Amino acid sequence: MSIPLTILKDVFGYTAFRGAQAQIVDHVVAGGDALVLMPTGGGKSLCYQVPALARQQAGQGVSIVVSPLIALMHDQVGALHEVGVKAAFLNSTLSGEEANAVERQLLRGELTLLYAAPERVATPRFLSLLDGLYQKRQLALFAIDEAHCVSQWGHDFRPEYRALAVFHERYPGVPRIALTATADDTTRADIVQHLQLDEAQQFVSSFDRPNIRYSIAEKKDATQQLLRFIEREHAGEAGIVYCQSRKRVEEIAELLCREGMDALPYHAGLDSEVRQKHQDRFLRDEGVVMTATIAFGMGIDKPDVRFVAHLDLPKNIEGYYQETGRAGRDGLPSDAWMAYGLQDVVNQRRMIDESPAAEEFKQVLRGKLDALLALAEATDCRRVRLLSYFGEASEPCGNCDNCLNPPDMWDGTEAARMLLSTVYRVQQASGISFGAGHVMDILRGKETEKVTQRGHQKLSTFGIGAAFSEQQLRGVLRQLIATGTLAVDASAFNTLHLTAESRSVLKGERQVLLRESINQPASRSRSRGGKTPAAVAVAAGLSGPGQQRFTALKTWRAEVAKAHNLPAYIIFPDATLAAIAALNPGSLDDLMEVSGIGAKKLDSYGTQVLDVLQALA
Repeated sequence: MSIPLTILKDVFGYTAFRGAQAQIVDHVVAGGDALVLMPTGGGKSLCYQVPALARQQAGQGVSIVVSPLIALMHDQVGALHEVGVKAAFLNSTLSGEEANAVERQLLRGELTLLYAAPERVATPRFLSLLDGLYQKRQLALFAIDEAHCVSQWGHDFRPEYRALAVFHERYPGVPRIALTATADDTTRADIVQHLQLDEAQQFVSSFDRPNIRYSIAEKKDATQQLLRFIEREHAGEAGIVYCQSRKRVEEIAELLCREGMDALPYHAGLDSEVRQKHQDRFLRDEGVVMTATIAFGMGIDKPDVRFVAHLDLPKNIEGYYQETGRAGRDGLPSDAWMAYGLQDVVNQRRMIDESPAAEEFKQVLRGKLDALLALAEATDCRRVRLLSYFGEASEPCGNCDNCLNPPDMWDGTEAARMLLSTVYRVQQASGISFGAGHVMDILRGKETEKVTQRGHQKLSTFGIGAAFSEQQLRGVLRQLIATGTLAVDASAFNTLHLTAESRSVLKGERQVLLRESINQPASRSRSRGGKTPAAVAVAAGLSGPGQQRFTALKTWRAEVAKAHNLPAYIIFPDATLAAIAALNPGSLDDLMEVSGIGAKKLDSYGTQVLDVLQALA
C-alpha cells in the first residue's frame, strides 16, 4: 500500500480515494504545483491534508493552509485534532500569548498543518517565520483554499489574495496547491496569472452534483412560496435561505420563526459576536435554517444541509453554483430552489449599470448575468445548462424541475410586440419613458389616474392587450429585459427603453416563446416531512432496530460534540453513524471496517460506540 493510501486509511478511515484525489495527491507529494477545481463536497481538503502528512513523514516540514474564514479554520483544525493530526491556526481570535505559543510550536516543528488568513500571511512577521522555516528546508507545502478569491471576475474577490504570489517568488521549490469549487475559464486564467501557477498541473473534476435537484419558480408571493417549499419538502431539516438585503434577511428569519421553524439571521450588519453565535448554532444544532446575505457560507462544511433557497437572483452562475453547492455535501438528496421574477432582472441590471467600475468590467458582469438569466428562463434541463457554463457536456438529468415537470409553452410574440409598441408610443407621445407597471396598465386598458392624466388612454395600443393577464405580461417583460430586447434605465426610475434588439421582435422576425406558470413544486419519490426518519437513515435503508441504533448514536454524538465544543459531524458524520447502525458491530475489529473511522477515532470513541449499541441489545 502506498504512503498516501496508508495515511488515508489509518488517519481518516477511508480505504480508497475518490475521483481525481489519488492523482492530485501523488502529484503534490512529488513536489508538483496544482490547480484543483472540484465541486463542494468533492473532498478538496484531503487533496492537501494527505500530502501534508506524507511530506512531513519524509522530513519536509510543515504545510501552510491559506483559508479566508475564521470559523472554517477553527472547525478544520478541530477535525484534524479528532483524527490525531497536529494542526493549529493563527487568526484574530487568538490572544497575543496564544499566537506566540502557536508560533513557538511552528518553529519547533511540532505542527503538520498551520491555517492562516490571507491578510496575516502577507505580514512581515509571518513572512519572517516562513523565511526561517524555508532556510531549514522545513516548508512542505502551501495550500490556497477558495482560490477564486484572487480573481476580480470571481464572486468573492478579496484583494489580499493577490499578495499570495509571494509564495512562488520567495519560496521556490515549495509545492503549491490552489483549490476552488467554482471557476469559469476567465476566473481560472486569473488564478493562474495572479498566483503565478503557469507551470501547475490543472485538475478539473466534474461540476455535477447529481444529488441536488435544481428548481426555479416564477416569483409570485415569494415568502409564501418559500414557506410551502420548506413545509412540504424539508420540514425540520437544516437549510440556508439567501436574500439580497439585510432587512429582508431579518424579515424572513422572523417569519420562519413565527411559523415554528428554528431560524436565524446572518448578515454583515450584525455584531460580530452575534454572527459567530448564529453560525455556531447552525453548524452544531440540527434542523436550523439560516437566512443570510452572501456574507454567509464560504467554506461551510456542514454536510447535512438539505436545501438552499434563493429569494433573490444571485449575480452570476459562479455565485449560484457555489451557494447551492452548500446543500447535500453528504451526497444525499437535497434541493436548490429559487424564486425568480421581473424585479430581480431589473435590480441586477441596475446594480451593474450604477457600478463605478470601468465599462469593460461592466460588460463582463453583464455577460455573466445573461448566462444566469438564460438558466433561469430555460425550459430544458437545468443541470445541462449549468454544467455547460463550466464547459462540461451532459445529458438531461431527469431530476430538475424542467425534467420532472416539462413546462407547457405559449407563444408570447404577439404580447411582446404589443409591449414594445406601447413603450415606443408612450415615449413618442410624452417625450419621456415610463416603467413596467404603467406600460402594462395601458396595454390592458386600465384607466388609472396616471394613465388619464397623461392622456395615454388615447394611444392606439390602449387596451389591445386586455386578453393577457398581468402575470403573463410580467413574464413577457422579464424575458425581453433578460435577453436585452428591452432596457431598464435605473437612473430614471426604472423606465423602459427600446434597444437595437427590439426591432427583430417588432418586425415579427423573432418568436418569443414562454413557459406557462407552474405553481406546484415537483415531488420526490421518497417520503418527506417533519416526523419522517432522517434523510441519511432513509438512504441507508435502516430497519426499525437500525433506526433506533442510529438515533441512540446521534444522541451520544451530540453529548461528545458539546463536550469538545465542535460540530457533531466532526466527531462522526451521519453517514458513518448510519453505517455503524446498519452493521451493528460487536467488537472494535468489526467497527474498524466502517468507512470514516481511523485509528485515532477508534481509540477515542470505539468502546463508547460499542457501549451505546450494547445498551440497545
